[in-house]
Amino acid sequence: MNRLSMVMHDLNKFYINGQWVEPNGQERLDVLNPATEQVVSRLSVGSPVDVDCAVQAASAAFEHFSQTDKPYRMALLERIIEQYQARIEELALATTEEMGAPIVFSRRAQVMAGLEHLTVALNVLKENDFTERLGTTTIVKEPVGVCGMITPWNWPLNQMACKVAPALAAGCTMVLKPSELAPRTAYIFAQILEDAGVPAGVFNLINGTGALVGAALSAHPLVDMISFTGSTRAGKQVSIAAAENVKRVSLELGGKSANIILDDVDFSTVITRSVKAVMSNTGQSCNARTKIVVPEHRLADTIEIAKAAAESIRVGDPMSDKTQMGPVASFQQWERVQAFIQQGIDQGALLVTGGLGRPAGLEKGCFVRPTVFAHVTPAMTIAQEEIFGPVVSIMAYKTEEEAIAIANSSIYGLSGGVCSADVQRAKRVAARLRTGMVHLNDAATDMRAPFGGYKQSGNGREWGRYGVDEFMETKAIFGDLSN
Repeated sequence: MNRLSMVMHDLNKFYINGQWVEPNGQERLDVLNPATEQVVSRLSVGSPVDVDCAVQAASAAFEHFSQTDKPYRMALLERIIEQYQARIEELALATTEEMGAPIVFSRRAQVMAGLEHLTVALNVLKENDFTERLGTTTIVKEPVGVCGMITPWNWPLNQMACKVAPALAAGCTMVLKPSELAPRTAYIFAQILEDAGVPAGVFNLINGTGALVGAALSAHPLVDMISFTGSTRAGKQVSIAAAENVKRVSLELGGKSANIILDDVDFSTVITRSVKAVMSNTGQSCNARTKIVVPEHRLADTIEIAKAAAESIRVGDPMSDKTQMGPVASFQQWERVQAFIQQGIDQGALLVTGGLGRPAGLEKGCFVRPTVFAHVTPAMTIAQEEIFGPVVSIMAYKTEEEAIAIANSSIYGLSGGVCSADVQRAKRVAARLRTGMVHLNDAATDMRAPFGGYKQSGNGREWGRYGVDEFMETKAIFGDLSN
């Protein structure tokens, strides 16, 4: 079997200490294509023994790698970027097959997000020396140590790269556990690092479940930091497991974000754009602004525009260039979204379009109908829980104060938005939102800026200089009399 076929289909080996090795156990999991329901990969399930092997390798490699200089790590990142660029199409195809993102979206957004994080980390390394002088005190930033990384299936390359790239830039070593629903992208990513010459033990890859591998990684005494992206429920378990060793924990968790639409915008443009943004990636983005909060006197207009926008979305085969929305990533996720839609109906929200079941003409696969609810109140489940699917909740307000209260009435605080023809007015409202990020007029994210949230959306920050700092400790050296 050649290496490509092993990576693309038979994911039976782990990457530990610079070698592709057999796992300790014999358990296997099938990975289904959510559009076709066919098995596309079979992966090994790791054990605590595999985790220990990988952590020991990372720990042994840390002593040397942590002492490498900036030029060395810059050259390493440059080689990784070169190898990544050579495999963009392969990464896009794997993403689409594994988690259902339309192929155009995989190429344009999913894969490019990973590349941009690598590039940003390289630029951060070029532009910073991570030292500061305060009189005779020198303050230095040093690599935090061995890092355990647990990543999700919804943006697999984005989440791997925004952890691995800054950790490499900082001088850390690491063990990555990707989602068992999207493992092939991680295998290709590991090969990219291998081909770029990442030293043995610096990067290690183990597959498996969160309950077994994730828990063992979080609790391992030689792991200095855990960087986790996933649900708030799982993040709490990671924190509990990590607390025994008082290791650093960085959490990027759930969200239930609101987009406040003020009364001075072009509603046709803004509502259409907001609805389609939620449906992007089939609603499977933690920062999706799924609550569209509008003035009460514009509610009827909003409903009409949102209905047309949702019904214009082309749902279907994710391998078609014409498809705008593919399936959700698994049948478990499909059932979860269906249950939330049913709760919305049962609790009295107005089902504007979409609803239960698959879209017309799609007899199999994890496809969900683009769904819009209106007359949603803050007490409803669909206004409070992260659905992680293509479901929009339209909520009405009488005053700006009420709009802000609706946006903040959540256990989450990841993202939010404010749309207004007056940017200063939008900024005043944005300042009142208890979220880690706010998009003015649906502005795109900036990968140089910090990504993370307030409240139960997590702690710590990813992306850019803030992401590199997350993988560093701060040391004060007193009495430095040198010039």
